[in-house]
Amino acid sequence: MNELEQLVADIGERSLEARQGRTAYPDAFDEQLWKTLEETGLSRLTSSEDAGPEEAAAVLAGLARHAAAVPIAETDLLAMWLAAKAGVGVPESGPLTVALADAELRDGNLIGTAHDVPWPHSAAVMLAAKTADALHVGLLTDAPTTETVNLAGEPRGTFTFEVEASTTQTLDAEVADELNRRGAWARCVQIIGALDAARDLTVAHTSERVQFGRPLAKFQAVQHSLAEMAGEIERARAATDLAVVAAADFGFESAATDYAVTTAKVATGRAVGSVTTIAHQLHGAIGATVEHRLWLFTMRARTWIDDFGTTTHHARRLGRIVLAADDPWQVVVSSPEPR
Repeated sequence: MNELEQLVADIGERSLEARQGRTAYPDAFDEQLWKTLEETGLSRLTSSEDAGPEEAAAVLAGLARHAAAVPIAETDLLAMWLAAKAGVGVPESGPLTVALADAELRDGNLIGTAHDVPWPHSAAVMLAAKTADALHVGLLTDAPTTETVNLAGEPRGTFTFEVEASTTQTLDAEVADELNRRGAWARCVQIIGALDAARDLTVAHTSERVQFGRPLAKFQAVQHSLAEMAGEIERARAATDLAVVAAADFGFESAATDYAVTTAKVATGRAVGSVTTIAHQLHGAIGATVEHRLWLFTMRARTWIDDFGTTTHHARRLGRIVLAADDPWQVVVSSPEPR
């Protein structure tokens, strides 16, 4: 694992250094980085190699720590898995993304709209359209209806579609739940990587920035803020690590992983606001500029936390899990038995 983490760190560092002088907003797909990921076998690690959630987490967190502008989670953990599950052919190389949507069947056609699809122009788009009793999977070939960017400047697209249902593969509706769980899991892991980078930048800035004759880090109030930042990150990391272990031990389809991912989504959601606020406060005005590296990480974290269900959505879901249990206390102190 250490070798994999070091490899990802080296690749990420080269990519981040290459960003110098490049416009950060809106962001652009990093073709050179993707080429490197394909050459090293990291772009489709779990789908083409003998690798699991722990290896995937190392790649996701490592690349997020270097603001990698590629759809790595969407390609490997979501689209490739879904394609294999549905038996849908996808390009042998190149990035992939997933368009999640609620849809309805009307006269044999599948009709709906997928919002906030990541990297819609840079990747082949896999449609995952959920109806009342099934999940329909296929490739979308049309261009997005509208294009936007998220808070971090990452490209997002909206696809309004009407396709013949017969051209898609049909899966049980429960597959949509696992797909969403995989996405939420990936975002938690990526957020930890981004928050680690924000913390490192903040510690470095407060150590180097001199005010009233001494570094900012020597002031007690700044030390308290740094300690609070570190504590929030470690609490979120503990919950996310539990989700990684649960996925490795039981698989993404299990109740144990479902519970762990829900908990991690709540913990990371609570951490993001505090950590990013402290980071920008301690950087001062310079940290608010799009040219500063801090912006690459804090804005990604703030955007990712709403993907695959907001913090509030997962907090309510966690509450329902506890209230529905025969012994709520056991749910609080342990995770449910895997299915």
